[in-house]
Amino acid sequence: MKTISIDIETYSSVNLTKSGVYKYCEADDFEILLFAYSVDGGEVKVVDLAMGEKIPLPVLNALTDENVMKWAFNAQFERICLSKYIGKHMTAKAWRCTMVWAATLGLPLSLEGVGAVLGLEKQKLTEGKELIRYFCTPGKLRDGTTIRHLPQDAPERWEQFKKYNIRDVEVEMSIQKRLSKFPVSETEWQNYILDQEINDRGIMLDMDLVESAIECDNEMRESNLQTAREITGLENPNSTVQLKEWLSEQGVETETLSKDAVEELLSEATDNVAEMLNIRKQLAKSSVKKYTAMETAVCKDSRARGLIQFYGANRTGRYAGRLIQVQNLPQNHLPDLEQARTLVKRGFYNDIEMLYDFVPFVLSELIRTAFVPKPGCRFYVADFAAIEARVIAWLAGESWRQDVFANGGDIYCASASQMFHVPVEKNGVNGHLRQKGKIAELALGYGGSVGALKAMGALQMGIDESELQPLVDAWRQANTKIVRFWYSVDSAVKACIKERHDTKTHGISFSLQSGILFITLPSGRRLAYVKPRIGENRFGGESVTYEGISGAKKWERLESYGAKFVENIVQATARDILAEAMLRLNTSGFDIVMHIHDEAVIEAAPETSLGEICRVMGQTPAWADGLILRADGYVCDFYRKD
Repeated sequence: MKTISIDIETYSSVNLTKSGVYKYCEADDFEILLFAYSVDGGEVKVVDLAMGEKIPLPVLNALTDENVMKWAFNAQFERICLSKYIGKHMTAKAWRCTMVWAATLGLPLSLEGVGAVLGLEKQKLTEGKELIRYFCTPGKLRDGTTIRHLPQDAPERWEQFKKYNIRDVEVEMSIQKRLSKFPVSETEWQNYILDQEINDRGIMLDMDLVESAIECDNEMRESNLQTAREITGLENPNSTVQLKEWLSEQGVETETLSKDAVEELLSEATDNVAEMLNIRKQLAKSSVKKYTAMETAVCKDSRARGLIQFYGANRTGRYAGRLIQVQNLPQNHLPDLEQARTLVKRGFYNDIEMLYDFVPFVLSELIRTAFVPKPGCRFYVADFAAIEARVIAWLAGESWRQDVFANGGDIYCASASQMFHVPVEKNGVNGHLRQKGKIAELALGYGGSVGALKAMGALQMGIDESELQPLVDAWRQANTKIVRFWYSVDSAVKACIKERHDTKTHGISFSLQSGILFITLPSGRRLAYVKPRIGENRFGGESVTYEGISGAKKWERLESYGAKFVENIVQATARDILAEAMLRLNTSGFDIVMHIHDEAVIEAAPETSLGEICRVMGQTPAWADGLILRADGYVCDFYRKD
């Protein structure tokens, strides 16, 4: 036996979508119902565990044999569930994931979606969702009683469910066969194995803080609602319709009660109207969604697992957040985080309101601090300084920017200086221009214009609208090689698609193979764009389109252009730098418990050297000669921004 393809069907009273597979398997009623498998590409068989059948001993032994490669679609689920079943934790070393393979080619992250896009002869059976709902999750009677449906409750449906289980393995094997000409590199599989190790390790949560934050929010909301009822006389003052009617009666007309609209109304409001709008502002800010997600996902040992999705962003291969969504945690700016979290943990909610006024803001600021190291350890947080700015400067050959990084300069000051032709120093000469340099850097690197500056908050930062276009022009004039990079990539992509031959620019290669546009990065990894075409954009100009997952989570034709491809290239390259750095950190014995964008969080003993961590992380990969990297870090006893 060399390989075994697996699909399982399971039961648990825990909600898999909200809690994740690790918490799902901890339920007392967790059970594997069906085990479908194929050995070395042979006939697919199903073991009906729910009806007393046993997994054949050779297959059972193969699960823990690292010489036998196990394949599954979303293999993490099968691996963790089967680890619980056999009573032994299986690492990911001898597991491969077909979902990851599909993602590397820009395909959907669902078995059904991949099968449909590839036009497989055998498709995932559509009745599966209903069968899973019936046999795999608790049902409810009309009176609210929870029940569980067993195979003997619906024998015909159970037989159908077994066929569905078999078909999933058949579809997965068909996907492997179809993708065989595009193998995943061994480096990427090593990245996947490390990702699974990090997910298995998990990160500890301060559940006292989490539970107190939820209680604090509940008390604050109930108190605010009671005050709002007294002010307005409304039955539900949290209702937008009712509140707008009440405001109208007070002589205040508004079409919306959005955050910006409430802020604008508050600038002129007085007395009861001002108090009610402030309450509305507090009620509208959801500060506890992350806390409730933590409470839902945390395992019995107070660690949350499965928070990182490998290749979650299949356009670039970047990691994505799951469950608690650690990739978009609110920033923290409170100078006294320790005091604030102590007050919340001890339940001194009145003191919080008195000291900080806006309670939801405090709870939001403390979300990061709910992540804590295990007893006897500290967090060592290391990240790459201005990683995307460094990568785009290196790829484009923008030498003045490279010099800034080489000399340890501030890119925002340097950019402003280059744009306005005067010296700019942070908190020094022409220091007021640094903010304009910063907003330009954040908004304009990937072809953005006036709209991008507005979206980045330029107007709210005090930049006048009349300054926006000159700001765009000044940045582009200061970064002519980056602008040239956009257009060179655009030309290379279009030439590759039109003329159907390989092209290259700035060390990036473009090729067509089996109806897929591949962009080969300096690391050697390839980005994939399915069924590329030359089309027409909304302005009547020439554009590139391809098939992929849209923002609406649908498979459809998407449009791109030079600067957008550059954004993908830069972010994907930054991802490869982080992935390689994490492999080095892991080899050096550092336990990564979480990573966010360009940052790694390590759980280690107090005597650990932060300098050594930053040294290991900050090494330039062999394939990135000339790229100037720097890793900075700090040590903390709860997660926060330095």
